[in-house]
Parts: sequence; structure tokens; C-alpha cells
Amino acid sequence: MQQLTDQELVMGVLQGTPSHQAALYKQYSVPMFRVLLRFARDRAEAEDMLQEGFIRVYRDLGQFRGDGALGGWIRRIMVNTALSHLRKQRDFLRDTSDFTPFENRFRTDEDFAANLDAETLLKYLQQLPPGYRAVFNLYAIEGFSHDEIAEQLGISTGTSKSQLFKAREYLKRILDKSFIT
Repeated sequence: MQQLTDQELVMGVLQGTPSHQAALYKQYSVPMFRVLLRFARDRAEAEDMLQEGFIRVYRDLGQFRGDGALGGWIRRIMVNTALSHLRKQRDFLRDTSDFTPFENRFRTDEDFAANLDAETLLKYLQQLPPGYRAVFNLYAIEGFSHDEIAEQLGISTGTSKSQLFKAREYLKRILDKSFIT
């Protein structure tokens, strides 16, 4: 079967056509699962997020205006689903103070993960505490600003910056430990 266009997928799903629902899932489930794996602590948690995310996609598809790519719209729903899932966890964010004195340490061009393959990087990201993982993903991969992250997570901008700093330090320690052993 020929791959359907975004418009055909949307129209078919909105009309309740099972084949279009299946085609939408088939086309977007793998790339969205990869996105969610970065936010989840393991595959099972990512699978839960994916299921919840697609429920939201099917429920809210009537709101898709077609201004941008359907994949981008679905990705935004998946990221929001992951964040919602993480917010439900009690220890989502570690207690932090304002990290203003460390501001310059956030502005580093050092890319400590540049030589890692995607699977290894994912394994290390999944070892991060949920708050560190969420802020790192939103900032370093999704391209959110600290102000946007603070708004999304209901935290201060300073907490977002400190979580990113701590995530980078945590990842560096994991990398150092893996190279030593």
C-alpha cells in the first residue's frame, strides 16, 4: 500500500477509518518511540508514554490545522505526554537552589557526547534522574530555552539551569566511570 499523505491520514482518522488509524500509528510510532525513549527510564516506560501519546493524538487530531508537518505536531504531543508522565512522579525534580553563581558553566561548547553512538547515549540518558533527563532533553535535543522549560515544567528558570548543569555533570561522571572500567 502506498504511503498516505498527512492530509489523507488526518481525514481518514477523523472519519474513523481503522486502516487510516493503523497507517498513522505505523508511520509515526517508531520515530515517536525514539523521542520518548530519551525521556523514559526504560523501554516499558516509553511504551506506556507512546500508548498514552497516541490516545491523545487520536483524541485531538481535529485540532491539527495543517500549518506545519503532522510529524511535528505529533512530536509535540509526545513530548508533552512524556512531561506529563514525569510530572506525576514524586521525585521528578531534585531539590535545587538557584544556580546563578554557576551561570558561566552552562555556556560551554564542550560536547562530551559527540563521539557516542545513539544507543550508548540513550543508555546513559536513561540513567539520569527524571528531572535531569527531562531538562537535558528539552534543552539540548528539543531546543527549548530555559524560560520555556520553566513554563512547561512549572519550575523557575534557575531550577531549569541547575537541572541542566547537574545533568551534564552526571553524564560526565557516567562517561568517566565507563571509560575507567
